[in-house]
Amino acid sequence: MLDTIVELLGKDADSLLGHTCQTIARENLHLPGPDFVDRIFIPTDRSVPVLKNLAALFGTGRLAGTGYMSILPVDQGIEHSAGASFAPNPIYFDPENIVKLALEAGCNAVASTLGVLGSVARTYAHKIPFVLKLNHNELLSLPAIYDETLFASVEQAYDMGAAAVGATIYFGSPESRRQILEISKAFRRAHELGMATILWAYTRNPAFVKDGVDYHVSADLTGQANHLAATIEADIVKQKQPTVNGGYTAIGFGKTDKRVYTELCTDHPIDLTRYQVANCYMGRAGLINSGGAAGAADFAEAVRTAVINKRAGGMGLISGRKAFQRPMAEGIKLLQTIQDVYLCKDVTIA
Repeated sequence: MLDTIVELLGKDADSLLGHTCQTIARENLHLPGPDFVDRIFIPTDRSVPVLKNLAALFGTGRLAGTGYMSILPVDQGIEHSAGASFAPNPIYFDPENIVKLALEAGCNAVASTLGVLGSVARTYAHKIPFVLKLNHNELLSLPAIYDETLFASVEQAYDMGAAAVGATIYFGSPESRRQILEISKAFRRAHELGMATILWAYTRNPAFVKDGVDYHVSADLTGQANHLAATIEADIVKQKQPTVNGGYTAIGFGKTDKRVYTELCTDHPIDLTRYQVANCYMGRAGLINSGGAAGAADFAEAVRTAVINKRAGGMGLISGRKAFQRPMAEGIKLLQTIQDVYLCKDVTIA
């Protein structure tokens, strides 16, 4: 297993597998493990039904009992248009194939839209945990807008037997305050009904791109988005992996501290991602990084992202397009290659 990981990492293998984090010590983190629900969630205000659904998420698929998660997310039919998403592999216009991919790949859960999950709920909701994504952006509006709109209710998620609800907030956008209020209320209701909560904690503002650098993926801005996600009681936080730092200082807004850039971070990708974990209440809210767009080097990129996430103290990967925009057998192989990183005992916490 390790040999395959090393081969896919290529020239980055030594840097990523041999790195020791000198910023935020691993001993200060709440790390994933078989006892994560008991150790982290039992002391909280989460109800017994929420604990049962969290246990179902952690107890399903190839990563069951490890404290790590591999989730298949397919909401791109709305977020990116169905044509753009499914033309590379039209079988996924049929929602059943989305769920079959997650099942056969051994994922912990499948995350998708009301229509997708509702169309096959009686067949599959008891076989793999459903995560109903409540809100979406959509690209049929002209002129295009970038706002997350509620497409479903928490009650609909409960009625179809979902284990969790998911939602996106565009932190930093003019609409973010409304979205925070909407999703905070939705997450409270989900917890009342016994479901877990997952937040896609994305940053979104044209001003976050400056001098050719995209600070939407800076450790300081995404870290703060993670902190806000944990504040509204997201049990799990989905975030893009950081590639830069210094968004606050480059753009010149908000408040920060020079130690964020000198003591709490370096430019190493594992240290940047560890800062994201720290902002998830030191790992009490699990950090799952997104897999990104499909491309020619999908297997290598997916393994690299998984190694960085795991060694930083994260909880797993949520990868969609890299898996469903290829033949199902290849998609299964890709998802299981990601899972192998979390199953490999030789890939340790930095």
